[in-house]
Amino acid sequence: MPGAPGATVAIIFISIGITFVTSLANRLLTDRKKLNEWRREISQWTSDFNEARRSGDSKLLAKLKRQQPRITQLQSKMMWQSMKVSLLFMVPFFIIWQLLIGYYGGTIVAYLPWLGGAWPLPIFYWYLICSFFFGTLFSRALGLAWGTTE
Repeated sequence: MPGAPGATVAIIFISIGITFVTSLANRLLTDRKKLNEWRREISQWTSDFNEARRSGDSKLLAKLKRQQPRITQLQSKMMWQSMKVSLLFMVPFFIIWQLLIGYYGGTIVAYLPWLGGAWPLPIFYWYLICSFFFGTLFSRALGLAWGTTE
């Protein structure tokens, strides 16, 4: 049964591969300009709605409530844009994950040096840490992070 340090490096590379392919697909399959437009419109509406509630402006509040179905529709469209890549990669990811669990099982695959000791990490936690780290890097590099523009 393989363990650290070989498994540590293997999981890093597997995480890099899966995260990069998923991020690249996200970049290619979503319309970033449209998402940013929707995000700005929703943000502006939310800001206006909160301000109208705070100030007690009933006319503005009524106008904004009439716009609420459109905002809800835009939020649904945004959610679909982010979900379509996830749905595309869900089955292959679960197959890869089952293979990894079958190979590494409950083996400790990494040790993190924290607070004067080493924390042993099974595959689930080590993959999760790697995935979040590389996901953040690839999102920024490919312009997928919130607030980035093309």
